[in-house]
Amino acid sequence: MLQAGCQLGTSAPLRLDLGGPGEGDGSTPPPPEHRFRRRAIMAPALWSKEEDYSCQYGSPTYLALCGLGGIVSCGLTHTAVVPLDLVKCRMQAEPSRYRSLMQGFSLTVKEEGMRGLAKGWAPTCWGYSMQGLCKFGLYEVFKLRYAELLGPERAYLYRTSLYLAASATAEFFADIALSPMEAVKVRIQTQKGYANTLREAAPKMYQEEGLWAFYKGVTPLWMRQIPYTMMKFACFERTLEALYAHVVPKPRSECTKMEQLGVTFVAGYIAGVFCAVVSHPADSVVSVLNKEKGSSALDILKRLGFRGVWKGLFARILMIGTLTALQWFIYDSVKVYLRMPRPPPPEMPESLKKHSFFN
Repeated sequence: MLQAGCQLGTSAPLRLDLGGPGEGDGSTPPPPEHRFRRRAIMAPALWSKEEDYSCQYGSPTYLALCGLGGIVSCGLTHTAVVPLDLVKCRMQAEPSRYRSLMQGFSLTVKEEGMRGLAKGWAPTCWGYSMQGLCKFGLYEVFKLRYAELLGPERAYLYRTSLYLAASATAEFFADIALSPMEAVKVRIQTQKGYANTLREAAPKMYQEEGLWAFYKGVTPLWMRQIPYTMMKFACFERTLEALYAHVVPKPRSECTKMEQLGVTFVAGYIAGVFCAVVSHPADSVVSVLNKEKGSSALDILKRLGFRGVWKGLFARILMIGTLTALQWFIYDSVKVYLRMPRPPPPEMPESLKKHSFFN
């Protein structure tokens, strides 16, 4: 028996009393087909029903699992595109030798063999796994906290600003976790003969330059990653909202899990294209800065000039578009696999609907 514990037009949460066996009385749970029919009836309110999920939305367990999803999505995807990233970095650091994407691949294979394309995979895997933990995990934390500070009405009206603020704050800490491994990765990929492995490069860098070698690129990293992440999350959230409102021919609650993941992938790719464009100039500076000793970000920016900082943009769009789409797809898939709550796009609170302006 379904009992609604809220009145129409109020903001009280929906309370569900399903009754039947298996609900706190120690008896045998209902057969799977019964549970399936019961869930299908309640599909619109399913995300807020604690009993159907492995954790409660916003709980410490939920936030920790979001961080785990970030580790899986960022670590796997960035490691998978190491060959493309290697050629892109070399195009930025040595534009006279690596003139195009295909020519860069051919030159790398010719000089170093196929194994040369995998240079820097270990620091990439470690660094971006730690970045993913902080980026996705802390984004969920700050999004919830900022929404609490704003209240439901302002959180809805200014949701784009909320996404931007939450993602920027999360990325600030994520880049501190990423910076050491990013410095090692770029040194391996762009400075030939320096080192071939993480175990070889990291001690050598520390011996030559101290701890500063791992964090001298954190400022340009913030310049690259914070705009990138702000675009990644805000554009994704609003694109997802627009796709369900204007493109997907049926409500989200009626879509299968695979259909929802497909929409997630499309929204992620659209967001990724914008991410690549806004963050590319700073990415060019980071690639050159971590290769050279004693240079500052401002010196490199002046030397590269306007055209120089846009070198390798096509490769970055190809890499970041695919990367961002796969990250969102994997992150959402982890949530589905772990039976985590996946709230639908935000809806206008009832209190705002009553105002004539919004009607």
